Amino acid sequence: MSQVVLITGIGKRLGLALASHFLAQGYQVIGTYRTAYPVLDELKQQGADLYQVDFYQQTQVDNFIAQLKQKYTSLRAIIHNASDWLPDNAQKEDVQYSAADIMQKMMTIHVGIPYQLNLGLKTLLKNSDIGGADIIHLSDYVAEKGSKKHIAYAASKTAMNSLTLSFSALLAPDVKVNSISPALLKFNEGDDDAYQKKALAKALLPKEGGFDEVIQAVEFIFNSQFMTGRNMQLDGGRHLK
Repeated sequence: MSQVVLITGIGKRLGLALASHFLAQGYQVIGTYRTAYPVLDELKQQGADLYQVDFYQQTQVDNFIAQLKQKYTSLRAIIHNASDWLPDNAQKEDVQYSAADIMQKMMTIHVGIPYQLNLGLKTLLKNSDIGGADIIHLSDYVAEKGSKKHIAYAASKTAMNSLTLSFSALLAPDVKVNSISPALLKFNEGDDDAYQKKALAKALLPKEGGFDEVIQAVEFIFNSQFMTGRNMQLDGGRHLK
């Protein structure tokens, strides 16, 4: 039976790249998504087991965990990729989010969900038939520096890094737990030239990191037998600018 990897937030960008990579490597991929995109049909055709879950709805979270525990007996890894990026002045349909709403959402998606999945599925991770398993929290370089416009987001990613420390101690030696903290990976469509130039100038290596950079880091963690409780920084040298 193929090793099973759970990846949250696989609808686009990095999550989609991770899911495609591990399917190509012969893994059984479980993926979550909030919004249905046409590309998800391709993942299903390749054998991915996909679940539409709104992580802001606790009932859906509870049902998802229960479904996995009923269907699967072991997990090779959980990769926490699901994310949201709300600025501190976020609006929705011309309605201003309150500061409390923004902080609650950021802490839910980046801390509460990994916390619940790690605890709820720890038995499946410990049952991994390869003699070890991994939890990887996909964090953010901004957790180290902070942010003037995304304060709640940065704080929640810092809290995510704290989960890495706590769960690495709790689940050792059966499960290794590490974080990966990238800075700029890929520009979004619509990012204009001025924004791109400003963003690239923040790093010693002025270029997009690319999704493959994270995929290679994940593979390194999978293959490592001696690293847990650590945070890999993929930031192009931003900390030295």
